[in-house]
Parts: sequence; C-alpha cells; structure tokens
Amino acid sequence: MLARMKQMIIKEFIQVLRDKRTRFILIGPPIIQMLVFGYAATYEIHHVPTVVLDLDHSQESRELVSRFTSSPYFDVQRQLTNSRQLGDLIEQGKATVGVEIHAGFAQQLRKGEPAPLQVIVDATNSNTALIASGYISQIAAGFSQEYQQDNIYRIAPQLMEVMPTVDLAPRPWYNPDLRSRWFFIPGIVGSLTLVLVITLTAFGVVREREIGTLEQIMVTPIRPAEFILSKTLPFFLIGLFDVSLIGLVGSLWFQVPFRGHLSVLFLGAVLFLLCMLGVGLLISTVSSTQQQAMVTAFFFIMPAITFSGFGFPISTMPHWLQMMTYAVPLRYFLVVLRGTYLKGVGMSVLWPQMAAMAGLGVGLLGLAILRFRKSLD
Repeated sequence: MLARMKQMIIKEFIQVLRDKRTRFILIGPPIIQMLVFGYAATYEIHHVPTVVLDLDHSQESRELVSRFTSSPYFDVQRQLTNSRQLGDLIEQGKATVGVEIHAGFAQQLRKGEPAPLQVIVDATNSNTALIASGYISQIAAGFSQEYQQDNIYRIAPQLMEVMPTVDLAPRPWYNPDLRSRWFFIPGIVGSLTLVLVITLTAFGVVREREIGTLEQIMVTPIRPAEFILSKTLPFFLIGLFDVSLIGLVGSLWFQVPFRGHLSVLFLGAVLFLLCMLGVGLLISTVSSTQQQAMVTAFFFIMPAITFSGFGFPISTMPHWLQMMTYAVPLRYFLVVLRGTYLKGVGMSVLWPQMAAMAGLGVGLLGLAILRFRKSLD
C-alpha cells in the first residue's frame, strides 16, 4: 500500500512541478496577490478630492479651510466662487467632498451663536462618504473647541483654570494605530489559501478524468482509498507551504505582528486545509471538465469569502445569513489567524474554532470520499 501511494505521490509532484507555468502559479500569484490586496484592501482613505466655497472670507473661515488643506485625508483642489460650481463638480465626479462656508460665519461665532457649516458628500461610495464625514466632524469639532477656548481666554482668562473639561483617552488593544491593513492581511492569508487549494484539488482530479488517465490508473492494483490519499496529499503539502509563504510575506513586508504560537496557527491551517481538500474533491465529483470545475469552484469561493467575515462583519448580516456562515470553514480560520497574529491567544481561546473546522473537515472529506468512490465505480 505505502509503495503504491509513494509512486502516486511522486507522480503528482512531478506532474505539478515539471511545468514552468505551474511552478510560477504556486509561488508567483500568491505573493503578487498578497502585495496587491495588502495595499488595496483598506478602510482608510487619503487625499479625498475636495472643493471649498468660502463666502465669508474672514480670518475664521480661512483658519477652518486651512485645517482641511493641511489634513492628509483631504486634497483641496479648488477654491470656488459660487454654489453652482460646487454642485457641478460633485455631479461630474471631479470632487467627492464640497465644503461651503456661508456669509456671516465669523460674525455668528463672535456673537456666541451657532455657525452652520455645510458639507456636501458624494455618497455613491457609501464607505468613503461615511469615513470622510467622520473626519470632517472631527475637524469641525476641533476648530469649535479651540475657538471657544481662545474666546474665553480673551474675555475671562481666570475661568480657564476652573473650567471643567473631559479628555478622551482611547486605548485600542491589539492594534494601537487602528491600521485596517493589520485586519486584512491575516484574512488575505486565509482567502488566498482557500482559492489555491480548492482549484488545485478540483482541477487535478478532473484533469485526470478529462485526458483519460484516471481509467488507466484505476486498472492498476491501486485501491480507490489509496488513490484519493495519494491525490490529495501533495495538494495538502502545497497548501501548507503557501500558508507559510503568504503569511511570511504579510508579516515581513507589511510589518503585521505575529504574537501567537506557530503550533496553534499550523494546527488551524491543517484543519482548514482538510476542509478545502474535501470541497475540492466534491467539486471534482460533479465536474467532467476543467471548465465545469472552474465555474463550480467560483460558486463556492465567492460566497465563502463573503460569509467569512473577511471584509464585512457577520453581525451586520440578516439572522438567516448569519446561520449560514457557520457552515463556512473560512469563518473559523479567520478567527484563528487574527487571534494568533494580533491577539496572541492560544488553544484555550481558539478551541471552539478548531473543533468546528475539525467537524466540518471530517464531514466534507467523508462525503467527498463517498461520492468520489461512487464516481470511480
């Protein structure tokens, strides 16, 4: 048995590694995609195209405009002269944010009255609009607070010593600078591994059936169980190598800290890869050609990434969709990745995710083996 499996495993490695394009696919695209997604996948915004309409032309209004021009989040491109220009630029997509300071802005401030500031945001991209609105609120609040303090200091400086203030001292744990890249990089490790292992497993088996070598292999003394193990073990080892490679690039290039134990991370990776091997085998049992396998894999990969919590919080989904996410192995693996990378937690915290992946892995592999044996018969 071991001798037959050894020859099959050697054949698989030779078949995978003898082609230059295949060798490049195993190393090049994962690294390239990690770099691309690492820079592109972020919730942070910078240099938002902004236009300003200052109808007050006062010292106060110029001070407020200077806060936008000096902010790294906004790129003030033009100073406008009328409201029609502001609306046209936002409608044409040349500006995302428009700030309009009405005439009498400074006069209202000097009287101690509220001075409205009109901000128009292009909300076709709701995420950018929401984050930009938050930054604008912070700028306006900071300007208002400093203006009030300066005003009080000029009128009654003695009040500054007895006036109570509340200082907010946030202390974010695990990600002190609130870098969204630290959140996305571990998720990219899991997502790329999912795509790679499923496609390699499904295509590898279907290719044997498509070119007719599967029938030739099955007339040899090798048993179906030995064939399945020999076929999936190389892809399992390749997946484990790619997890290490992608994770290493993410940590070294993007400076994402790894605070946990490698043993916990690799245990989670092993259980996750078993789940993905089961999915790949299931896809191979319902596909006759590589084109069919590609389409079938697409219908699994996209929902799996969407329901995993990679980019969208699961808690914001409808309840019935939240129930569906429990059947997605990537959901649990992302918790393991982010827990080991950022929090440094161990099995005492991550054992429910490990147990869920183990259960799903046994179920998916068992179902895949039964269907695969049936398709061989």
